[in-house]
Amino acid sequence: MRYFIHLGFDGTPYRGWQRQTKPRNTVQEVIEDILSKVFKKEVTANGCGRTDAGVHSSQYVVQIELDEDPSFDLMFRLNKNLPDTIAVFEIFEVDNNQHARHSAVSRTYDYFIHLKKDPILIRYSSFYEDLTLDFDLMKKAAGLILKTKDFRPLCKQPDVYKNTLCRVTNSELFINEDKGRLRFTITSNRFLRGMVRYCVFFLLQVGSGKMTLAEFEEVLNRKKQLKDKQPALPNGLFLSRIDYPFLELEDSHHLIKMLKVGLE
Repeated sequence: MRYFIHLGFDGTPYRGWQRQTKPRNTVQEVIEDILSKVFKKEVTANGCGRTDAGVHSSQYVVQIELDEDPSFDLMFRLNKNLPDTIAVFEIFEVDNNQHARHSAVSRTYDYFIHLKKDPILIRYSSFYEDLTLDFDLMKKAAGLILKTKDFRPLCKQPDVYKNTLCRVTNSELFINEDKGRLRFTITSNRFLRGMVRYCVFFLLQVGSGKMTLAEFEEVLNRKKQLKDKQPALPNGLFLSRIDYPFLELEDSHHLIKMLKVGLE
């Protein structure tokens, strides 16, 4: 029997989603350890995608296989045992041909930036101080991302993929100048390693005048290569939405709704 576990996590203390060869405190490792404790046997948790160290998710789906229906309230038991940085919102039984990663038709990431020091935001928004940004140029750069098909220039490890084509259906920048806050949101059928953080890096390059809009377009078209590109900081990034054709996930639990206030 296959179950989807809809959860959210604060990625700050974790080395990303995926369990590693050596114990490294990853989200998958923590969840699998708790599941194995609850069921008193080894249980594998397959995630809907990978997140890097320090990256959060306000909507994440984990897939597990069980021999029979749990005889107890699984959601209550998991939340009781999981650390405060991980919370289960819903659990669904699904068909065996429905897969947490492969059946997803789109994913949305939100990236938050603040330009004025704020201790409340620092854990969930990336602080870039002393930046003077041209927001109009940044919005135009986000528009160029929407028109792009091949994201090889914005991928950390392009050679590990059979292809680097992505179908981006939304790429948008929201700005609150008074508060000095920004939100970049992007939706695609798939994402490559480091793709969103590289998108934000280039938006900041364009906005700060370190790169022209034309130069960014050359990078996207692979006519220009920037060897010293650096992914944007991880703590402002959220995997915020997973879409399935057969399932509607609850979205009322999310910290991200508060972060979006003034940026919609």
